[in-house]
Amino acid sequence: MPITDYLVRNAREFGDEVALIELNPEQKETRRVSWKEYSLIQQTEDQPYRREITWRVFDEKANRVANMLLERGVKRNDKVAILMMNCLEWLPIYMGILKSGAIAVPFNFRYSADEILYCAELAEVDVLLFGPEFIGRIEQIVDKLQQNRLLIFVGETCPTFAESYREMVADCSSIAPDIEVKDSDDGAIYFSSGTTGFPKAILHKHLSLMTAATVEQHHHNTQHDDCFLCIPPLYHTGAKMHWMGSLVSGSRAVLLKGTKPSYIFDAVSREKCTIVWLLVPWAQDILDSLDSGDLKISDYELDQWRLMHIGAQPVPPSLIRRWMAYFPNHQYDTNYGLSESIGPGCVHLGVENTHKVGAIGVPGYGWQCKIVDDNGNEVKKGEAGELCVKGDGVMTCYYRNPEATAEVLKDGWLYTGDVAMQDEDGFIFLVDRKKDVIVSGGENLYPVQIEDYLRKHDKIKDVAVIGLPDPRLGEIAGAIISIKDGMTCTEEEINEFCQGLPRYKRPRKIIFDDVPRNPTGKIEKPVLRKRYSVEGLVGKENEL
Repeated sequence: MPITDYLVRNAREFGDEVALIELNPEQKETRRVSWKEYSLIQQTEDQPYRREITWRVFDEKANRVANMLLERGVKRNDKVAILMMNCLEWLPIYMGILKSGAIAVPFNFRYSADEILYCAELAEVDVLLFGPEFIGRIEQIVDKLQQNRLLIFVGETCPTFAESYREMVADCSSIAPDIEVKDSDDGAIYFSSGTTGFPKAILHKHLSLMTAATVEQHHHNTQHDDCFLCIPPLYHTGAKMHWMGSLVSGSRAVLLKGTKPSYIFDAVSREKCTIVWLLVPWAQDILDSLDSGDLKISDYELDQWRLMHIGAQPVPPSLIRRWMAYFPNHQYDTNYGLSESIGPGCVHLGVENTHKVGAIGVPGYGWQCKIVDDNGNEVKKGEAGELCVKGDGVMTCYYRNPEATAEVLKDGWLYTGDVAMQDEDGFIFLVDRKKDVIVSGGENLYPVQIEDYLRKHDKIKDVAVIGLPDPRLGEIAGAIISIKDGMTCTEEEINEFCQGLPRYKRPRKIIFDDVPRNPTGKIEKPVLRKRYSVEGLVGKENEL
């Protein structure tokens, strides 16, 4: 069954209960604002801007979106893109697209104008819904976008080159359209991170979406009385697929705008959140704020918070040990996944396996995994190889790119491009991205291992290790290091600390700088390679 059936069920069984809450701590609201179909809460000076929507209104809103699209000529398998920041409208629009039989195509909100146009053309987008933050970027390419595409503005003051979402849905029926959606139908196109150039379009069927929802609810035992705090961008499979556990259980979710530690604690406290998904930098910021005394647990009501889970990147074991010292009663979990495997959950640690912190886990609910060598043969436990996954959440293809599809889809297995190993107990450890492996003097260096070691230094806030060109060794390991606020550190201190590493693994160049991360928390290593792999910068390496 399609995930939209859960929305229909929730509207029927939990219609008057709150489904979604939007919180914006950086915006204050002191008056009641009437928005058609949304119930708002009276605000006071010390409260964040807050909106909420019930399950019944959520479903009605999705129906209006579906009917609006159908009235404008959208047909089954047409592509409808969403370019919006997280807000209360995002998920009803997404579900409405699915109800219409069209294919939902979320866009990364960091896309430049050129990338927006590229992805719109690659995915053959027929309709683009966009928010006010993107007017400037759309204006740069509007002449090309308007060719055979409908542009719909979701916001207060509609630009002249688009049509108003509010006006378009105002008179549309709130009754579900008579459109049958099956598991075998195409449901969504997501985009790769674009770390090797422009993004690839990833096509998923409705079965994939249902798989993500089922896996998430199963892994984290999301119940009707839970409340999920969602902070990452909804365009990404990670945030949305974790929210789908709330969809299955008919439970509340909070969309928080802002990542400051105080914002997160305040949202958990005010809204009685029980499940929080964090990215590594946000968890690190919370721990640093607790260490410094800027954030105090006693100032908030956090007893109901039962689960903290992290994904989207390797998680330093030292971070989790610090977390459990502050929150000994928390369940902890980590999830591994790719947009090609419909987001998180194809590999899953499990709340019962905190003794294996450092591993990404075991095959997720309904998933299979194997680790293979360059010839596709499974390696022995303890040996490194490429991680492959198989399940109902694997993508159909890279849309309009059969060559790239053939490289990663083989006999139903998705070749992830990640190097991993499995221990004697069957737990999988992520070693590194295959393309990020540094070959230095014939030795394979895995940046994640070096990064995990460096993060143990009490002055290091964040670190990224990349390969830098070297005339003798081919490549050397360079460490870009971000120091904690208020602290100073020298290259000599880092070199001394690295004496604990085998000689060949020690970084030969130390660079103190910020570590760039994308909206899902992943280190943007292509940015660092471009920044530092220039002639003259790498000529002086550290003699270790």
